[in-house]
Formats: sequence, structure tokens, C-alpha cells
Amino acid sequence: MTRQYIDCREFPSTTNCSVALSADTESELLEAAVQHSVAVHGHTDTPELRKQLAGLFKTGTPPLQAPPAQKMPA
Repeated sequence: MTRQYIDCREFPSTTNCSVALSADTESELLEAAVQHSVAVHGHTDTPELRKQLAGLFKTGTPPLQAPPAQKMPA
């Protein structure tokens, strides 16, 4: 099992979110990322959101320092 993560600091937002999530399974990480996206960023839980988030997962653990921001894919 390889740890995976997603890091909000990589994407500009009006809240300047500094949350990074990591988990041992993709399904666990996806559920946490969807819950965060809906609760904090106001997104709607859709199949498209889930696909987009899963495409942003990286292997390993989030870095301690914020990575450079990039645009959220369309």
C-alpha cells in the first residue's frame, strides 16, 4: 500500500486554504477530499468533482512547505 495525498495549498482559493490530506487508500482519500471540498470550498459532490479530485492525488506525503500554486484543471 502506497500513501497518497492531495494538497489545497497547490491551488489558489479565496480562503487561502492550507489543508493537506493523506491516506493509505485512494477511496479513503477521495472521501475525505470530497467532504473537504463540499464543506470548506462550497463544491457540489458530483461524479465530475470526484474524478477531478482523484486526478490530483500524488504518491507520498504532503511537503511541509507550501508548494507553488497552480490552476485547478477544468
